Amino acid sequence: MKHALLTRCLFVSCLMLGATACSSGGPVSTNQSARTVRLGYFPNVTHAVALVGAARGTFAAALSPTATLTIRTFNAGPSLIEALFAGEIDIGYIGPNPAVNGYVKSKGQALRIIAGAASGGASFIVRPQANIQTPADLNGKKLATPQLGNTQDVALRYYLLKHGLNTVERGGTVQIIPTQNADILTLFRQGGIDGAWTPEPWASRLVLEANGQVFLDERDLWPGGQFVTTHVIASSKFLNEHPDLVKAFLRAHVESVRFINENPDQARTIINSEIERLTTRGLTEAVLKRSLQMLDITWDPISSSLFASAEHAFALGFLGDVKPDLAGIYDLRLLNNVLAENGLPPVAEQGGE
Repeated sequence: MKHALLTRCLFVSCLMLGATACSSGGPVSTNQSARTVRLGYFPNVTHAVALVGAARGTFAAALSPTATLTIRTFNAGPSLIEALFAGEIDIGYIGPNPAVNGYVKSKGQALRIIAGAASGGASFIVRPQANIQTPADLNGKKLATPQLGNTQDVALRYYLLKHGLNTVERGGTVQIIPTQNADILTLFRQGGIDGAWTPEPWASRLVLEANGQVFLDERDLWPGGQFVTTHVIASSKFLNEHPDLVKAFLRAHVESVRFINENPDQARTIINSEIERLTTRGLTEAVLKRSLQMLDITWDPISSSLFASAEHAFALGFLGDVKPDLAGIYDLRLLNNVLAENGLPPVAEQGGE
């Protein structure tokens, strides 16, 4: 009997030691949702880092075994922001204007920008038959952007404003038609529009498939040719509750940026394969190559360009009557920790108020 009692005590002790050993690696979250990191992005060239990181398994490996990765793709920034508001995604790749709109709409509570992903990759393409050589030639023209109030839409409207032109709804002569990118290509071919300010790969498709001419490479408007096209946002709640998972993700993000820049041919193949898998149609080699040449893949969020773009959006009436305070929109601490681990220089938030 004594032997049986001793055996039972030893068994209980082993269970207790085992439980202690399992938790010795760090605190175990009581929030079961932390076991899954929900990532959102677009099947697009400007989201190349997300496509490559997911396809190569870099994100999943960085999170394992603490968490698993689930992926959801989107076609537009507002729908991704809505999913973040609804608690359906934790981290997302998105353009600057939807991120600013989400931050302002939630009164600075819903999200933080935690890294950059791409710079450049937007152009103003015109039809040769429209005879647009100077900004003055845009008078009376019909133009397109992907979506009312999106990043390219704001860029075009502000460009017109800077050159003394106004849209029809503001008493001017220039008509801007918010149109999905695929329909922009069709209208351009048919002569239904005179030009379009659009992101890659659509700008390259207008040039290579519809005989369009580059009226303006948007990089020419920004210091050093650098402006944010895509960055990484995180739910504030998820960031606060699970910084370890966010940091693990950022390690994979930085690794994916480096892979793309160091292996451009291999990365190009992966990107196109993912686009084809997610949309059922890949890009031609010529379009893909030109698109990526128009982009810089970077973890720097180029914060100064976001603040400038927000100023433009406010001037156009997209951000309400009171100038929004964006001072807290960035949280780059974890990114800079990851960069330091890799012996890389930190990135800075510049231009905020």
